[in-house]
Amino acid sequence: MTDVSSPAELTNKSVTKAIRLLRELAAQPRSGATVSALAKAADISRPTAFRLLNSLERNGFVDRVDHNYILGWELARLGRHADPHSGLVARAQPLLQELADKCNETVTLSVPNLEDGLDLIAEAAGSQLIGLSAQNMIGQHWPLHASSSGKVLLAEWPVEKVKSLLPEKLPAHASRTITNRADLLKELEQVREQGFSVIDNELEEGLLSLSRPVRDSSGVLVAVLALNGPRYRFGRVRIPEALQDMQATIDRIVDVAWQDSPGD
Repeated sequence: MTDVSSPAELTNKSVTKAIRLLRELAAQPRSGATVSALAKAADISRPTAFRLLNSLERNGFVDRVDHNYILGWELARLGRHADPHSGLVARAQPLLQELADKCNETVTLSVPNLEDGLDLIAEAAGSQLIGLSAQNMIGQHWPLHASSSGKVLLAEWPVEKVKSLLPEKLPAHASRTITNRADLLKELEQVREQGFSVIDNELEEGLLSLSRPVRDSSGVLVAVLALNGPRYRFGRVRIPEALQDMQATIDRIVDVAWQDSPGD
């Protein structure tokens, strides 16, 4: 009988811990962090963290400036050759389709970009899709203040950053678009507290959209999941159940794309 190892048995725990350190380092300010801070954040013993960081430094994946570690030049070089989204899309697409089929609405997955915006990288549509088309939406960008995904991203930022990037008077896109920045800031507080955002006749007339943040194992926002539908069918009465279905999908996406292996 062929001895086939399980995925858990094939996982190298040292590699997994090194990846965890890199993720934690990416969440730090550009000035980096000490080995003690990284070890605590990654839930790894200091001696183990020091040994792993030393190996990563020798290979250019991290650099050390005084007592702080920062992401290294070799990591940046390799990153330029990688497709940043293909692996995530391949893992998430079946899960998005399951959610779209269950809710019979449009589902999208967006990721933050380096221009303080979101890139829509994956989509799925239910069989009863009417109204807003889910086809050929990949790569499109929506106004942050008038989209549910955009509000999730804005809610991650400090208030001063939102003020610096958005004018006091915001452009209207539909009858209920929030056009006053002060009113938007109040809504962003609510988004932070409740953990999701809603738009209702704000981007398009008749469009209702929900978005929830997708966070990696260190709590960093890595994507935004959105569920969209025409208001006459996807009304507010469906929001509580839809939010539960979305969170279940997010948990599965995180498990296959960002979660560390159990027991590491």
